[in-house]
Amino acid sequence: MKKVLIVEDEEIIRKGLVHGIDWFSVDCIIVGEAKDGVQGLAMIKDLKPDLVITDIKMPAMNGIDMVREAIQIHSFETIILTSYAEFEYAKQAISMKVFDYILKPIDELKLLDIVGKAVDYIDQKRIYHDIYVKSKDKSEMALVDLQFYIGREKTNPYVQKALVAIRDEYYNKISIEGIAESMGISTSYLSRKFKQETAQTFLDVLNKYRIQKAIELMGKGELRIYEIAYKVGFSEYKHFCSVFKKYTHTSPTEFIKSQSYVKVKA
Repeated sequence: MKKVLIVEDEEIIRKGLVHGIDWFSVDCIIVGEAKDGVQGLAMIKDLKPDLVITDIKMPAMNGIDMVREAIQIHSFETIILTSYAEFEYAKQAISMKVFDYILKPIDELKLLDIVGKAVDYIDQKRIYHDIYVKSKDKSEMALVDLQFYIGREKTNPYVQKALVAIRDEYYNKISIEGIAESMGISTSYLSRKFKQETAQTFLDVLNKYRIQKAIELMGKGELRIYEIAYKVGFSEYKHFCSVFKKYTHTSPTEFIKSQSYVKVKA
């Protein structure tokens, strides 16, 4: 269960969020509620939530200042509650890479959808962290936060579709050319937008995601390394090994030997 903290100065909204949402349906539990940013900051330090849902304009300390200070102490995802009148504040929050925002009055179903995506993203980050700590060269370990962009209103719709294709079809032979053609746009346009949105190329994101999926399969101990290579979309074992080493700074065999993935067949 993911720990959620609600920070909202209007009591009727705060209580509605705490008691009126089916948090269990999205694998969450409310661990606390705060009426302003100062109280919220103290509770973040104490409770260490996975997700903070906060209003922007509050007495004592606003939500943006609270989050900016809190993330220096504890890592968590943030969903901002805002109104049209506060949208300039919301843009500041976006620049801080908060997970998402929702406009007031709050649509319960939309909030649950955003929270569900945030929960998936938190789970994926934990996988990333597991891969990261197993890397020999942690300072240069390359990861891809795929779920961060998918389903967010702020992501270019063509880029979203390309990211969804990576997520759903990574084990097949896919290319940015084919995806662009299927959407009726040019490859150069999609490549440019993809790089703008993710700061990475399509091939980089695809290969990183494939390697992360490969490491997940290694942990299950059911397949040989060459079988894993084919399972995640590589047609040549040597190419898989080359790409694996590029992003983890070690070979698949060395990676397995140095970790607890002892069940994996060499």
